[in-house]
Amino acid sequence: MKQFFLTGIIFYFFVIRTVAQQERSYVYQGEFGVLAGASQYFGDLNPDLHFNTPKIVLGLFFRKQVTDYIGVRIQGQFARLGYSDVYNTQNAFYLRRNLSFNTNIWQLGVQGDFNFLRFIPGDGDHRATPYLTIGIGMFSFDPYAYLDGQKYYLRELGTEGQGSPAYPDRKPYSNIAAYIPLGLGYKYNLNPKMNIGIEAVYNFTTTDYIDDVSKTYAGINNFPTLPDGSPSVAALLQDRSYETGSPPIGIQGRQRGYQNQNDGFLYLEIMFSMNLSSYRCPTY
Repeated sequence: MKQFFLTGIIFYFFVIRTVAQQERSYVYQGEFGVLAGASQYFGDLNPDLHFNTPKIVLGLFFRKQVTDYIGVRIQGQFARLGYSDVYNTQNAFYLRRNLSFNTNIWQLGVQGDFNFLRFIPGDGDHRATPYLTIGIGMFSFDPYAYLDGQKYYLRELGTEGQGSPAYPDRKPYSNIAAYIPLGLGYKYNLNPKMNIGIEAVYNFTTTDYIDDVSKTYAGINNFPTLPDGSPSVAALLQDRSYETGSPPIGIQGRQRGYQNQNDGFLYLEIMFSMNLSSYRCPTY
């Protein structure tokens, strides 16, 4: 009798444990992923919002899922931006202005993702959703241009008179600024472990100097000449209209950019992520 009772207890706990393991529920905790795509600059050199100079953007992200509808994301990205007045073929002033720039962007931010539908990996009825994303972060930039094949960083040259005694109110601008990403995305759960998605995000910024263009021309006379009397690099890069015609248009005080409108940039990205999960076992 005692042996029979002991056998029954062992059998009971074996069955309970087996059923519990079979019935334990999958809990979606979040994702870790990578992204890649195209970036496009908009600003003083591209005020008409042309999408004609796409460059690369790469990134990593971690998303913590708070509910089936809300996630919080930490994201770091690297991108390249650039533009040139040679693309502004419909505007004679821009063509004469003849400015250009390139820059690398490094950014780190926090975003909130708000799903339009429930998203539950592994659930065939809730495996895809469009979503809205918005956040805040910081980024660095350092615009540069080429002159006679030589690369020059523009910020340190003070091309709009920054740091010059002639313009005491124009201080050198910071190469670090804040940004606010706002965009839409769509993600699809391939299987319980993997997702794929697409995202379009516009990055509003707090700077008008991503392209090193903002206010008015400082005027060539406010840039000291070299010992041999020739113009300095800063003087040659602050007004490059001498390369497109005569006389140069960079008269002191003439509009060079649009100082009341900050620069921005757009990302179009493909995202791939691995799900982070845990299991919740039922209690008995």
